[in-house]
Amino acid sequence: MRGKILSMKYSVLIIGFVMFLSCKTSSKIIDKPIVFDEERKTLTLEYLSTRYGLEQSSPTIDPKIIVLHWTNIPTLQESFDAFKDSKLPNWRPELVNASGLNVSSQFLVDRDGKIYRLLPETTMARHVIGLNHAAIGIENVGGTKELPLTEAQILANIWLVKYLASKYKIEYVIGHYEYTNFVGHKLWLEKDDGYRTEKTDPGSYFLNRVKSAITELNLKPTPTKILSNEN
Repeated sequence: MRGKILSMKYSVLIIGFVMFLSCKTSSKIIDKPIVFDEERKTLTLEYLSTRYGLEQSSPTIDPKIIVLHWTNIPTLQESFDAFKDSKLPNWRPELVNASGLNVSSQFLVDRDGKIYRLLPETTMARHVIGLNHAAIGIENVGGTKELPLTEAQILANIWLVKYLASKYKIEYVIGHYEYTNFVGHKLWLEKDDGYRTEKTDPGSYFLNRVKSAITELNLKPTPTKILSNEN
């Protein structure tokens, strides 16, 4: 009898510890949702259909890739405002012909390392050509010559990548500038061979710091541009 009581107490302690860790984890992420109204839902479903040939009833994704970005915008609020509305603003003419859906990401990391969730992790955001159907985006405030990304953002990205990899079957972590390496890969679904934009974010130093800190996840390396048939 005493053994059963001890076993029950031990189980309660374990459950309590797991709940404590869960609370600690969720407290690191601050929900700051952008607009996701019927217009954005419709535009997202149209994007999935037109760009990728995916006919879906809900704008959801099965995350396989995490893409790291910088906003090239100096403040959290300005970065948030750039993503907030459903429709693409007039100052992004290079993207509007592909879709009227505004750019966004699931996460936005401020310069002090605070992590904000803009969308549910499995809701599609427009942040990387060809891969949005399988990609979680992490945007980092800054990235200009005057405002390079910070150590706090590196640490926040490392934590967030590990957190996401514990929840989903993540195969790759890449910098935005690596996205064209996936052309021809099974995950690449963009139908328009002419639809590409040149990217440098989040910079090789930032990306390499994050990748070197997550080696225990045993993720796949970024494909080379000329792919074999291994995939």
